[in-house]
Amino acid sequence: MKTFESLSEAEVLALAISLEEEDARIYDGFADGLRKGRPEEAADFERMRQEENDHRHRLTELYRARFGEHIPLIRRQDVKGFIQRKPLWLSRPLGLKGAREMAETMEVESKRFYEAAARRTTDAGVRQLLGDLVEEERRHVAVAAAMGTKPAGEAEIDEKASRRLFVLQVVQPGLAGLMDGSVSTLAPLFATVFATHSSHDTFVVGMAASIGAGISMGFAEAMSDDGSLTGRGRPWTRGAVCGVMTTAGGLGHTLPFLIPAVHTATAVAVCVVVVELGVIAWIRRRYMDTPLLSAVFQVVLGGFLVFLAGILIGSS
Repeated sequence: MKTFESLSEAEVLALAISLEEEDARIYDGFADGLRKGRPEEAADFERMRQEENDHRHRLTELYRARFGEHIPLIRRQDVKGFIQRKPLWLSRPLGLKGAREMAETMEVESKRFYEAAARRTTDAGVRQLLGDLVEEERRHVAVAAAMGTKPAGEAEIDEKASRRLFVLQVVQPGLAGLMDGSVSTLAPLFATVFATHSSHDTFVVGMAASIGAGISMGFAEAMSDDGSLTGRGRPWTRGAVCGVMTTAGGLGHTLPFLIPAVHTATAVAVCVVVVELGVIAWIRRRYMDTPLLSAVFQVVLGGFLVFLAGILIGSS
C-alpha cells in the first residue's frame, strides 16, 4: 500500500476516478435495493449515482487533457488511510438506515479526500475542479443525512457530523483497545492463577500483560493511518486513546488479585470480567448500531473462549 502523500498528481486523479466509479455503483445498488419499499429514497440514490458519474466524466476529461489516454487502475485498497467498506452484496436485505449511514460515511470521506488533494496540487484547473467536488460532496452529506427523515437544519447536520467524528476519533480506537485489553489478557491471567494459585504472581503477570498490550495496541493504532482521509483525527491521539483503554481493560480484572486470598480474588475478577464484557456490548450497541443480542453474543463468545483457553493451559 502507498501513502496518500506519496502519490503523484496523475495518480491522485486516477484514484479519484476509481473512487467515483465505485461510489456510483454502490449508489446504483442502494437504488435497486430500495426501489420497491422506499421509492423516494431510491430516486435520491439514483440522482446521486448520476452525479457521481458526472464527477467521473469531469475527472476523466481533466486527466486526459493533462496526462494522456492511459489511466492507471489505482483503487482505494491500494492507498493507506481509507475506511474499509463492507461489500454491498453482504448487506442484503438492504435497509434505509444502513444505506443512509454508509452514504454519509462515503461522502464525508470523499470530501476529505478532495480537500487533501486540492491542498497538494499547484495546477489552477485541477484545484478548481477538486474544490467544486468538495462542495458537491458536502451537499451529498446533507442529502444522505436527510433521507427518510424531516429536512435537517444546519445545527442538526453539525451535530451529526460532530457525533460521527467522535465515533471515528474516540469511540472506535477506545473500543478496539478495551476489547483487546479485556479479552486478550484473560488467557495469561487465568492460566497463571490456575497454575500457581498465587494472587501475587497473577497480579504481576496481569500487570505485565496489560501494559504490554496497551503499548502494542497504541503503536499499532497510531501507525494505521494519519487520519487525513478518514477524519479519524491525529494518529498519536488515537494511539493514546487505544493504548490507555487497552491497559484499562486488562487492569480491570488484574487489580482484584491485590486481594491475598486467591479464591476470593478469582471470584471478584470473574465478576469484573462479566461487567467489562457487558460494557463492551453496550458501547457496540450505542455507538456502532450493533444489535444488542448480536453484540452480547460476539463479545461473550470471544471472552469465554479465551477464558477457557487460560483455564485449560493453567491446569495442564
